[in-house]
Amino acid sequence: MAGQTLENTPIADDTRANGDAAVDAPAKPRSLAPLRMVYREAAKYPDKVVLALIALVVTAAGTLAIPAAMQLIVDRGFGDAGIGGGEADIGRWFRYLFVIVLVIAFGTAARFYFVSWIGERVVADIRRKVHRNLLRLSPSFYEENSPKEIASRMTADTAIIETVVGTTVSVALRNIFLGIGGTIYLFWLLPELTIWLAVGIPGIILPIVIFGRRIRSISRDNQDRVADVGAMVSEVLGAMKIVQSFGQQPREADRFGDAVERTFDTARRRIVLRSIMTAIIILAIFGSIVLLLWRGAEGVAAGEITGGTILSFIVAAMIVAGAFGALTEVYGELLRGAGAASRLAELLEAEPDIAAPARSQSLPEPPRGSLSFRNVTFRYPARPETPALKDFTLEIEPGETVAIVGPSGAGKSTIFQLVERFYDPQGGTIRIDGVPLTAADPADVRERLALVPQDGVLFSADARDNLRYGRWDATDEDIWDAARAANAEAFLRDLPRGLDTYLGEGGTQLSGGQQQRVAIARALLRDAPILLLDEATSALDAESEQLVQAALETLMKERTTLVIAHRLATVRAADRIVVLEDGEIVEQGTHPQLSANGGLYARLARLQFAAEEAA
Repeated sequence: MAGQTLENTPIADDTRANGDAAVDAPAKPRSLAPLRMVYREAAKYPDKVVLALIALVVTAAGTLAIPAAMQLIVDRGFGDAGIGGGEADIGRWFRYLFVIVLVIAFGTAARFYFVSWIGERVVADIRRKVHRNLLRLSPSFYEENSPKEIASRMTADTAIIETVVGTTVSVALRNIFLGIGGTIYLFWLLPELTIWLAVGIPGIILPIVIFGRRIRSISRDNQDRVADVGAMVSEVLGAMKIVQSFGQQPREADRFGDAVERTFDTARRRIVLRSIMTAIIILAIFGSIVLLLWRGAEGVAAGEITGGTILSFIVAAMIVAGAFGALTEVYGELLRGAGAASRLAELLEAEPDIAAPARSQSLPEPPRGSLSFRNVTFRYPARPETPALKDFTLEIEPGETVAIVGPSGAGKSTIFQLVERFYDPQGGTIRIDGVPLTAADPADVRERLALVPQDGVLFSADARDNLRYGRWDATDEDIWDAARAANAEAFLRDLPRGLDTYLGEGGTQLSGGQQQRVAIARALLRDAPILLLDEATSALDAESEQLVQAALETLMKERTTLVIAHRLATVRAADRIVVLEDGEIVEQGTHPQLSANGGLYARLARLQFAAEEAA
């Protein structure tokens, strides 16, 4: 599991104590290197990138042309008018200035369109790639990493990247062009004054280097705290009935308030550092400009510099100063983008523990439905000291119905997870139709399985899509046949729009029993040779349970069925009952045999049936 777990820095102990549902913060980036992933995605659209760069260069050149145009207006327009040139000459230079303004306006509009398009496209591509990779990862990944925090990365972090690509990078490049181009122009215009201006440049760069490292660290912390807040909101809202039932609203409000305050404290530290850095840089930039203007004014008074030249120098110097000053803000945003990119890169680069071998072995056709466990030993990665199964051996013949019973923690659900190859055992082998699971493609293995979980898991979709999730190409006739067999037809037809009725988030428009029957119909529709029933009738009332049990018994005659049951009354008719305790088989046999043996099964049955009779 080490290859799947995000590399994290532990969050505060009090956060864990309060039960925040979030994975910890990954290692903090030391540079803008994580943005390379974003650059690679943008490079897939070279035409848009080139057009954006052309628009950017044009607008930057137009901006730098304004000081030159103002110099011409003052020195030639007003100068010529002063010696008899007239208003026509002044208008000529102002028309030139207006043309420059038009170029800047249309160039800026083009730049905005192309960089915004690139930003939206890159974010869409990254989201799709990350989501595609998340679908590859084994379920164990989501047991060790909070899905809520992962969802936050998919939303909040991609929003930051969208801003970086669609705005920040463009602004950064524009200011770099303005800063470098403006400096060259200043050297050409008044080299002596520009040299003095250049002395102030280290005063700009040095704070960026010194403060930048600390700001990177705090920016990443801030993103992690924001993710914690989002995860907490999702968790609490999803369990609102429990929160209100137990009267925990005040505690949840306090817990959320603490998380928000932690987020604010982290953001405040980042703001303080950026404020100090900005103040130092502005002082360096505009302090240099004031000194230069002082020297320039003396040159004009002495007749060494024309009025247009000093005006042009002032405007260009302000553009250069503004460009370098804006770079400090831009750099901070780029650092935030680097942090967001590194968090998404972790999801994108995570590799599944369970993957198809380089040369997978095909499962035999037609499928037989045999299952074999030989000397299987398994420990969950999170609990390596406690074996969930110990030297477990079980042979299940095609068409056989085997019930797995035992106290909680005996290893019943572990068997299902191993059959579906969500985990691989540390010892022994598991085979389907004679083929070891580790030698086959997991997708081929799961194609031969149909699962009904203990809690009917439904999606935020209509009834049709939830039912045909078992077989997406199923017709409406197939869907109704499966619903009828699972005793779900009546309530599905009573829905306002039938199969087109939206079932709500997690199927909340249905009762628990109805959700379970939809899950059973979904498994029936899959028509797989092996059925995995995990307390498939646990949420049904007595009448519905009898009807569904009859449908399942009919279906089981042609399929291999593995049943997990806590309610022993549901497994009396199984061909064989396997009793587990502490990961080991302690008894096997039919219901009458095990009841007569007087072992663990007999004791569990006696207690349970007595409780049911008393009820």
